[in-house]
Amino acid sequence: MNDADVSKQIQQMARFIRQEAEEKANEISVSAEEEFNIEKLQFLEAERKKIRQEFERKTKQMDIRKKIEYSMQLNASRIKVLQAQDDIVNSIKESASKQLLRFSNNKKEYRKLLKNLIVQSLTRLKEPAVLLRCREVDRKIVESVLDDARRAYAEKAQVHAPNITIDNAVYLPPPLKSSDSLDPYCSGGVVMASQDGKIVCENTLDARLDVAFRKKLPEIRNQLLGKGKAGPDP
Repeated sequence: MNDADVSKQIQQMARFIRQEAEEKANEISVSAEEEFNIEKLQFLEAERKKIRQEFERKTKQMDIRKKIEYSMQLNASRIKVLQAQDDIVNSIKESASKQLLRFSNNKKEYRKLLKNLIVQSLTRLKEPAVLLRCREVDRKIVESVLDDARRAYAEKAQVHAPNITIDNAVYLPPPLKSSDSLDPYCSGGVVMASQDGKIVCENTLDARLDVAFRKKLPEIRNQLLGKGKAGPDP
């Protein structure tokens, strides 16, 4: 083999090696690109998943926040409605209290009422001797109806007329001086008790108003709620 043949073979081997190197380089490049694309897709999918999760988390937070705000607004509205109802109820009671004060100024009617209150108290106590307390301004009126009340009770209960002692040491509070006064007051009526003080019958106009108001309060509230409804329940 001469030098020319040797040189030719070397060139052929060099081309073969170069071709194999190029093919291998191409394979490595393609493989690297595929791996890069796979990792890129995985990375993008992971980021998308994070974004979706973050979006869902924030959406849930917004929903919870909206529900909390709605609940707070609803509670605030309910409190306002209840407060408005309480204001109306209190104004009704206050109006009734003022009417009681005006009633006690009607001496003729108030005198009849005091007699009936004393008879009613005696009927409840069923005691032969009782202690009576009244407002100091009512003392003379009470004294003027006391005998009639004793006789009316005795006839009604078929018993001897009881002994009634007016308490000269302790009187019920006086009438209300002014609407903004914080002092204790009494609109009228009497408080009667057994001699030992164990049985007490509070028959003041204010106490009777409280009892009547408590009984009527559900009806009053129902009427207020009825007026506040936009329409009948479905």
